[in-house]
Amino acid sequence: MIAIGHGCMWEVSMPAIVAIPQVVEELLVQFGDYFPNEPSRRHFAEYITGLLVAEHKTVSGIAREFAAPPDQSCLNRWLTEAPWEPARINHHRLEWLQHDPTTRYRQDGVIAIDNTLIDHDGKLIDDAGFFWDHAEKRHLIAHDYLFANYVNPSGKHYPLDFRRFRKREHCDDERPFRNHTDLVKELIDWIVAEQIPGDFTFDSYFTNAPIMNHLHAKQRSYVGDLKANRLIVVSGVEQTASEWVKTLTPLLRTSFTVAGHTQWYFTKSICLPKVNHPVRILVLWPSADATEPRKILISNRTHWEAHRLLKVYKRRWSGTETFHRDGKQHLGMGECQLRDGMGQTRHMQLVVLAYTALMRQVKHDRALDWAHTRLMTIGESCRTIARETLGKTLAWAVERAQEGMSLPDIKHRLALP
Repeated sequence: MIAIGHGCMWEVSMPAIVAIPQVVEELLVQFGDYFPNEPSRRHFAEYITGLLVAEHKTVSGIAREFAAPPDQSCLNRWLTEAPWEPARINHHRLEWLQHDPTTRYRQDGVIAIDNTLIDHDGKLIDDAGFFWDHAEKRHLIAHDYLFANYVNPSGKHYPLDFRRFRKREHCDDERPFRNHTDLVKELIDWIVAEQIPGDFTFDSYFTNAPIMNHLHAKQRSYVGDLKANRLIVVSGVEQTASEWVKTLTPLLRTSFTVAGHTQWYFTKSICLPKVNHPVRILVLWPSADATEPRKILISNRTHWEAHRLLKVYKRRWSGTETFHRDGKQHLGMGECQLRDGMGQTRHMQLVVLAYTALMRQVKHDRALDWAHTRLMTIGESCRTIARETLGKTLAWAVERAQEGMSLPDIKHRLALP
C-alpha cells in the first residue's frame, strides 16, 4: 500500500490506486511514443507511479499497489525484454529540460561527477559485487554507479547520464574491463559530443592526472578536491600538499565573505606531477589562524578568483549528494531486485526520469494545480502526489457507492481489509 508519511514519523497504509497522478499523465504525453504499444505505455505509467508513491518499489511491490494490478511477470518482462530504448528516453528527457529556463543548459552551469553504491541483497544480480562503503565503513554487495549531474544556476539539478562499473571478474571480450577513470572519460566525451556547457567538478577520488588532462585537452574547465597527501610542485620543489600548506603563515592569508560567512584563503599557480598543464591551487581555512585547512581545491583555470572556484565546487553537493539521497530515500533507486542487467539499467533510467519530473516542479514560481502549494523538496513532492492519488481513489469510491456498489465490493476492489 502507498505510504504518505515520512520515515517513521507517520506511515499510513493506503487503498489501491485507481488512477495515475497528473505528473505521470504529463510524462505519458512526453514519452509515450517511445513505447511500441498500449500495454507497454500502461506499464510505463504504472512503474513511474510506483516509484513515486509505492511503499515497496520492487516489481512485485509496485504491482500490488493497483486496484487492477498488472501481471507481475508481464511487468518484469517489460523491464527486461520489451523493445524500448533507455538511451532514447534519456535523450528526449534532456531535450525536454531545455524548454524551462530553470533547468536548461547555461555557460555558467556546473557538471558534477561522482559515484554512489546501490546496496543489494545478493551477488546473483548482474554486475553486483563487494565494495567498500566509505560512509558506512563496511563492505557491501552493491552496484557502483557513476553519474554526471547538471546544476543550473537556479539551483535545480538532474542527472545527465550514468555508467555502471563492472568488476574485472564480471567482464569478458564483449564487455571489456573499464576502471572508474575510463568510465568518467567516457562520460566526458559524451558530454562534449552533446555540446553540454558547464564547468566540471568532482571530489578527490576523481582528481587524478588522466581525468584532469582529458578535460584540459577538451578545453573544459574543472575544479576538483585535492587530497593533502598528493604531491605538488611549487617553485620547482616537489612536496606533499600538506607539507606546503604548513608553510603558509596567517600573514599570507586573505579573507572573503559570502552570504555572511567569512573564510581565509591562499591561492597560487603550481604544477602537479603527470598533469600536463599548470593549475591553480586554492587553500581554504575556517579562521585566520587555523592550523589545518578546511579544503584544498585545484583547477585548470589559473586566472579564476577564489570565490569563483569555490562557487563551482560547492555546487557538487547539490548536483550529486542530494540526488543520491533523494533517489534512495524517495524513488527506490536501490530497490530493484531483478537479476538481469538490462532490467537494472532500465530501472535506474526510470528513477532518473521520475526525479527529473519532480525537479521540474519543485520551487516552481506558482502553486501547481495538483499540488495546491509550492513544492520545495523531492520528498514533499512525493507525499503530495500520494495525497493526490488517494484523493482520486476516494472520489472513485464515492462514485461507485452512488452507483449502488456495496461497501464490501468497494473494499475488495481497493484491496482493503
